Amino acid sequence: MPLSALVPVAVSVLALAAPPAHPPAAGLVLSLTDAAGRVSTVHLECHPDGGDHPDRARACAALTTVDGDFDRIPDAGTVCPMIYSPVSARAAGHWRGKPVLYARTYDNKCAAGARSGGVFQF
Repeated sequence: MPLSALVPVAVSVLALAAPPAHPPAAGLVLSLTDAAGRVSTVHLECHPDGGDHPDRARACAALTTVDGDFDRIPDAGTVCPMIYSPVSARAAGHWRGKPVLYARTYDNKCAAGARSGGVFQF
């Protein structure tokens, strides 16, 4: 086989062997559990944004402003109904090399989304 025929094949093989894109700087599994025991779970990746969170850009932005510290996320100021229907929110994973384990109970699903800057709005 002539060398001119091998060059395109070699280039194709090298392109496939290129290193994968950088893994996200943050990867979290987020869950909400209601009083009946129903669980909703999503995955969130940040830097670059990814996962199946319905508003990953907003959730990542909220976490980025506080460097992944859920306790420092400011309240979004959303008015929620005063209906007590508690949900337990949990986050587990990593944020820029630091492990993340977070758990909090909110009065209802609206409060979980509003008090977490949209992180638990799913």
